[in-house]
Amino acid sequence: MSIHIGLIGLGYVGLPLSLKLGKHFNTFGYDIDKKHIALLKKNKDKNNEIRKNDFLNSKKIKFTDNFNHLVDCNIYIIALPTPLNKNKKPDLSNIINFCKKLSKYLKENDTIVFESSFYPGTINNIFVPLIEKQTQYRLIYNKNIFIGYSPERINPGLYGKKIDQIKKIISGSNKKTLDKLFYIYSKITKKGIHKVKDIKVAEASKMLENVQRDVNIGLINEFSILLNKLNINLLDTLTAAETKWNYHKYRPGLVGGHCIGVDTNYLIYASKEVNFNPKILNSVRQTNDNMPKYYAYQIIKILKNKKLNIKKTNALIMGFTFKENCSDIRNTKVYDLYLNMLRYFKRIDIYDSFVNKVEAKKEYNLNIKNNIKKNFYEVIIIAVPHNYIKKLNITKIKNYNKKNIYIFDLKYAFSSNSVIHI
Repeated sequence: MSIHIGLIGLGYVGLPLSLKLGKHFNTFGYDIDKKHIALLKKNKDKNNEIRKNDFLNSKKIKFTDNFNHLVDCNIYIIALPTPLNKNKKPDLSNIINFCKKLSKYLKENDTIVFESSFYPGTINNIFVPLIEKQTQYRLIYNKNIFIGYSPERINPGLYGKKIDQIKKIISGSNKKTLDKLFYIYSKITKKGIHKVKDIKVAEASKMLENVQRDVNIGLINEFSILLNKLNINLLDTLTAAETKWNYHKYRPGLVGGHCIGVDTNYLIYASKEVNFNPKILNSVRQTNDNMPKYYAYQIIKILKNKKLNIKKTNALIMGFTFKENCSDIRNTKVYDLYLNMLRYFKRIDIYDSFVNKVEAKKEYNLNIKNNIKKNFYEVIIIAVPHNYIKKLNITKIKNYNKKNIYIFDLKYAFSSNSVIHI
């Protein structure tokens, strides 16, 4: 059987995946964003993650915002986002709505593969019944419609691992589906495939990958608060601990983005569904969610102790994305930090050359600066130390601004005595 793939969702996950698949299989890359599709047709990525050669080397890919182009595909790979709603509950609406639409056109022996992050049981308990119902039970799970799950492991950023450098987990509703996915995904990664027989195991493994990072960062954040109260130098403590061979290196900071904090909340939700109280996960989320407020409080406290007239002070936040060296601003906790400090200062600007300014305006109603205004700021907060910010070094950062300047380094990117670590 010939393979015709429809890849749904061309963001940080779907776009690189579609381009890799498009080197080997007839592939439609589908997205509802017409402007995004227009750029992709010109071999341009709005997130600056994909090189032009990657577009040119993908000979079998066609980008489209026309849903009708998908109806003749027999493999559907869904890479749509799974964010949180305002109550921090899983928001599966993007995928639910798409599956309702797609189900009307599904054919016998089609395969649907999910790449999005789910809590364990999501596919079997939500999407399988949904698809069967929408097809009026013309298609029955594992009889004439098949489902797979291969959780994304994309690491966005200039220096992040690319899709062909990541080992892929695959799972399928039966052996035939698993073998089919093995054939497809083996074409796009050099690092191998890990087969999982149970879809729920694959869902759980995805949760664990991100939750363990949330827990470890939460531990360091809590430890940093404790050492601050004990008046002990955190950086010196971390440097000493990191000399042990089996120590895992983490730094304190803001935990945002589309995966770490989000997936922990997904797992908390799943726990409540089975009447289990995940005490560690709840505690970690409380700690990490509170960090923007904690940092803001500490910054204001320190400046007041230094007798600075904050109401007449201009401040600059350096870095706005959710992590270093990428353009992704989804769920960035720098925005929470900004909101917690806004009422104290005369003015707060944000500088980040990675950020798509139009998206930042649309999502957060913020005007992100492309450059630093000279001789204007008395306070600088290094929130996301992109490599280009590190290359400026503290001396250059100080020279951009007034001579009496306070620089706060939230991620311990600089060891200089010229910065303030919290």
